[in-house]
Amino acid sequence: MAMQSEFDHPDAESESQTPMSRLNLLLGYAAWRRDEVADQLPRLLEPMGIRCIRAASGREATDLVRSLQVHIAVVDLSIPMEGDSPRSTEAGPRVLQLLRRLEQPPPTVVVRPPQPSLRESGRGLADALREGAFAVLDGPVRIESMLEVLRRVVRRHFSDHWPAA
Repeated sequence: MAMQSEFDHPDAESESQTPMSRLNLLLGYAAWRRDEVADQLPRLLEPMGIRCIRAASGREATDLVRSLQVHIAVVDLSIPMEGDSPRSTEAGPRVLQLLRRLEQPPPTVVVRPPQPSLRESGRGLADALREGAFAVLDGPVRIESMLEVLRRVVRRHFSDHWPAA
């Protein structure tokens, strides 16, 4: 089971009773992959009104999507279906499909592992865009690149309005 922090799994009941004063960002990252982006984003975005809710598996991401409104999603394609093992079935494509089928699908940033060939890279990019991805980033992702993509998401989908600003 993944370690939880103050940014993990908010109480769904209190979420539904509170008017939207901040954006919820689903951060679906494989827990076994130590990634500075996944570790730094909550600390950087919280003061700007974006709450990062982490999911370390496809099952956790599914539960979170069903229990609270997701305004922005970052999905690591290699997120495991169960637990935090890199040997588990990859759930990233399923999480993307779930998000796309929502009544109001959130803008989604896809993080994918390095691609073995140009051909595979093109196929993977086309698949992610077909599933509704706003942007696709190849891992390992630099924090500056992720922040720039999130700035573009907020500009396009939320009229350049950061909730805490």
